[in-house]
Amino acid sequence: MLSPDHFQIDEVKLHDLDEIVAIENMSFPTPWPRHVFDLELKSSRSFKRVSRVNGSVVGYLVAWKIYDEVHILNVAVHPDYRRRGIGQSLLDYCINFFSSKGVRSAILEVRNMNGDARRLYEKMGFRSVGVRRGYYTDTGEDAIVMELDLK
Repeated sequence: MLSPDHFQIDEVKLHDLDEIVAIENMSFPTPWPRHVFDLELKSSRSFKRVSRVNGSVVGYLVAWKIYDEVHILNVAVHPDYRRRGIGQSLLDYCINFFSSKGVRSAILEVRNMNGDARRLYEKMGFRSVGVRRGYYTDTGEDAIVMELDLK
């Protein structure tokens, strides 16, 4: 695990998009296209952060605040930096940010077969609250809806 001294969490900048898109393409069977990240960068609703090691983007998170809930839309870490605490740090940062603003819960969807991500979310206190059948159109895979109480 990297210590927090070895990586930093920053707001996403336009010049980060190439690295974010590269990580996205390595991480998901149906990655978000660049124009979606462009839209998120321009959106005032969107909360977006990157994790950097030696100035390079190694992970990112995108979330939206909807009423009293934060919806975590996308989080990924470069394959060379996984299992080093970067994903958890990005999630902790997001959760702490929104918790301090009175948000009551965090919610996300995760592929049923993504055991590593599910274990991380469970370790952080998320619990399964539902299933979205056939949510992932690329494979027809179900999404597990997970929620974390921030109260």
